[in-house]
Amino acid sequence: MIFDGFELEFREVPRGRLRVRRGGTGPALLLLHGNPQTHAMWHAVAPVLAESYTVICPDLPGYGGSFKPPASADHAAYSKRAMAADMAALMESLGHTEYVVAAHDRGARVAHRLALDFAPHVRALALLDIVPTLEHFERADMAFAMGYYHWFWLAQPHPFPERLINAAPEDWFRAHTSREPKDDSFFHPEALADYLDAVRTPEMITGMCEDYRAAATIDLVHDRASRSAQDKIVCPVLVLWGANGKIEQWYDPLAVWAPYCTHAPQGTALQTGHYLAEEDPDGVVDQLTRAWPV
Repeated sequence: MIFDGFELEFREVPRGRLRVRRGGTGPALLLLHGNPQTHAMWHAVAPVLAESYTVICPDLPGYGGSFKPPASADHAAYSKRAMAADMAALMESLGHTEYVVAAHDRGARVAHRLALDFAPHVRALALLDIVPTLEHFERADMAFAMGYYHWFWLAQPHPFPERLINAAPEDWFRAHTSREPKDDSFFHPEALADYLDAVRTPEMITGMCEDYRAAATIDLVHDRASRSAQDKIVCPVLVLWGANGKIEQWYDPLAVWAPYCTHAPQGTALQTGHYLAEEDPDGVVDQLTRAWPV
């Protein structure tokens, strides 16, 4: 059984109800998942970190068992600013005024905004396999458009992509998560079951698409305003990425992140593809505990 010793519960925040997994003792650590996953992606990392931290693993709004706002014209319900405020409210409701954050993929974009908008509360930040959203779009070329085509397809107007995914959600999931070749045993069976339960839910597919629509619209407005104001991440930043993935192929991640931080980010590639925490959980734990000794 995954997450042995953890409690699974639902917590209310002002905008709705979040599904949350909690365990451990010590300083607070918030773990945020990516797309098209749930908090279950941390199943091999969270129990080890719970030996030193109080670990909180929510499903992001729109994903898994958390609340799912409907599609809207401005996509504001899925802005990273709104989702970061949900995470801050969750941590406040649990009595944590300071915490460290490790986040992957879409969750790392929420974490980036959390570190900007709630800077006094975020002690340190780890960002897994992303560069800033602005950088993806402003540097976009044919390689990016082909390799991350889903950024543009999922952002098409509601309900076109939703209809196609809902026609064959499991086929879509397996194609989407197999851009780097993997066998069927790549995901832990219990985690995979959770992911598939989610993608069979039409409201989750809408939430996921709205997440990408927000990234291509309102998030860029917020991010450009922050850049113009020279609003940067003030806490220590650890950047990790997969040596076999697109981030390694397209970017120098530390150099890309440096202008977004007041202090030089640290980090390295792991010998993985995109799904670092499931491909090399020991490596992720090692990097986090080196960066954040308790």
